[in-house]
Amino acid sequence: MQKLQGIPASSGIAIGPIFIYQPVTPIVERRTIADPAAELARLEAVIVTAGHELEALKIKTQAAVGTEEAQIFEVHRMFLEDAAFAGEIKEAIETGKINAEAAVSQTVTALVEQFEALDDDYFRQRAADIKDVGQRLLRLLSGAGGSSLAELTTPAIILAADLTPSDTATVDREMVLGFGTATGGATSHTAILSRSLGIPAVVGLGPAALDLAPTDQLILDGGSGEVWVNPDPATITAFEQRRQAQLQDQAEALRHAHQPAITTDGRQVEIAANIGSLADAKHAIEMGAEGVGLLRTEFLFLERSTLPGEEEQYQVLRTIADVFQQRPLIVRTLDAGGDKQIPYLDMPAEQNPFLGRRAIRLTLAEPQLFQAQLRAILRAGHERNIKIMFPMISSLSELRQARAQLDQAQAALAAAQIPQAESPEVGIMVEIPSAAIMADALAPLVDFFSIGTNDLAQYTLAADRTNPLVAPLADPLHPAVLRLIRQVIEAGHAHGKWVGMCGELAGNPLAVPVLLGLGLDEFSMTASAIPAAKALIRTLSVPQAQQLAHTCLQLTDLAEVQQFLSQPF
Repeated sequence: MQKLQGIPASSGIAIGPIFIYQPVTPIVERRTIADPAAELARLEAVIVTAGHELEALKIKTQAAVGTEEAQIFEVHRMFLEDAAFAGEIKEAIETGKINAEAAVSQTVTALVEQFEALDDDYFRQRAADIKDVGQRLLRLLSGAGGSSLAELTTPAIILAADLTPSDTATVDREMVLGFGTATGGATSHTAILSRSLGIPAVVGLGPAALDLAPTDQLILDGGSGEVWVNPDPATITAFEQRRQAQLQDQAEALRHAHQPAITTDGRQVEIAANIGSLADAKHAIEMGAEGVGLLRTEFLFLERSTLPGEEEQYQVLRTIADVFQQRPLIVRTLDAGGDKQIPYLDMPAEQNPFLGRRAIRLTLAEPQLFQAQLRAILRAGHERNIKIMFPMISSLSELRQARAQLDQAQAALAAAQIPQAESPEVGIMVEIPSAAIMADALAPLVDFFSIGTNDLAQYTLAADRTNPLVAPLADPLHPAVLRLIRQVIEAGHAHGKWVGMCGELAGNPLAVPVLLGLGLDEFSMTASAIPAAKALIRTLSVPQAQQLAHTCLQLTDLAEVQQFLSQPF
C-alpha cells in the first residue's frame, strides 16, 4: 500500500477508482487551401459557437460557486472578441492560404510564446488563458468531443497535473468523488472550487500522482492531505466508517446551520459569508450566514466595456442588502489590479501587478470612479446595515486619503439632500504586512479590521499564490502569518475595535480553533463552509482554543503547525 502526501485543500474522504485526466490536444494538420473565404466562414462560425459555450460555462459556474470564479470565462470571451487576436488568425488564412486549424495553432503558439517571455506576471498568466481559448477553437474546428471530464460516467477520483476553470466547469458533481493534483497550493483554483462545491481535494501531490495506473484504487483524505494507493480491505473499511461519520456530521451541521455559533462556555462568534453577486447572497442565507463579511464589488465593473454609473451600482447594492435585511453587510470598495484587470480603465502594464497600482491605490488615482462608488454605497446604506471597507491599505496616509474621499462623498449627498447611511462603520482589509505591523496606529482611524489571509500570506512569505511552483509556500498557517494575525487582533481589541477575517483561512477547519483562541470576533467564509464551522465552534471552549493557539504560536515551521493541528484534540 503506497502513500502520497500532498497539501490539504478541501476536507472530506473519497474512496474509489481513479480517473487520470490528460487534456486532449487536437492533432493539427497544415493544409494548403484554394478557398480562403470558406475557411474564414468556418472560423467565424466556431468563434460564435465558442462564445456561446463560454457564456454557458460562466452562467453554470456562477450558479455553482459564485461570480468571482466565473469571471475567468469572461476573460476568455474577451480574447475571442479581441480584433487583434482574430485578425491575426484571419490574416494567416488569407495570406498563407492555410486551413483554419493551422492558422489558429500558429497564431496561438506565437502569442503564448510572446506572453510567456514578458516580465509582467499578469501577462505570463494570460498565456494559459490563450492556450485554453485556442484549444476550444481547435476542438470545434476539428469536430472533436468536449473535455473528457464532461464525459465521465462512473464516479471517480480525478487526478491531474492541474485543473483549469474550463476543465472543472463541465464536471458532473455526481461523478466526482474527489480531486487530486500534482501541483497547486491551498489557494489554487482547484482548492477554492473544491471547497465551494464540498468535494474532498488534495493538491501538490507531486509528479508521482500521475504515474499511477488507471486500475488503481485510492483513498483521498482532504483533511490531512494523505492519499493511499491500493489500500488493503481493513484500511478501506476504517476510512469508509470515517467517511460515513463525516457525512452524518455534515447533515447534522446543515440542520443546525441557522443556529448561532456559541462555544461550550458561552461565547458567541459571528459567522458571515464572502459573496460576489446576488445569487451568492441568497445561497449564503440558505447556509446560515449571519451577515456578509466581504461583498466583492468587482463583479459590477467586469463583463462590460464602460464604468458602471452611480445609479446602477446603488440599485444592485440595495437589492443585495435587502436580501440580508438588517444583517451586517460589509461592502469592499473596488479591488481591481493584480489578477483582476479591467481593460477599459486603461491600466498600465506593470512588472508585477500584485505589487503595483491595485485596489485602494487605483481608486485613489481615479477619484471620479471612487466617488461614484462611495456615493452608491452610502445611498444603499440608508436604513440598511451596510459597512464600508477599504482594501490593500498599507499606511496611515492611504487610510486618511480614503477617509477624505468618503467625507467628500457624504458631503456631496448631503448637499443634494439625497438620503444616505448615517455614520456607517468604516474598516480596512489587513492584507499587507505593513498594515498588520502598524495595526495599533491604524486602529484609531477605523471601526473594524478584516484580515485578508490570502494576500497577507503571499506578501509575508514572498510566494505568489497563483504560481504552482511556489503556491504551497503561501500558506496562512505559517507561524509568521499567525503571529501577524495575533498582532492585528490584539491591536484592534486594545482600541475597542472588533476584528474579523475574510480570507480562506477563516473557513479552514484546522484553523478555526486557533483563530477562536486568538480572539477573532467574526469569521467570514465561502457559504458552503458555514454549517461545519458553526458546528465546530459549538464543540470548543475558549480556554481550550486559547491553549491551541498558544501552542501554535510557539512553533517555528509550517509543517509543525500542520502536523499539530491534524492531531485530535
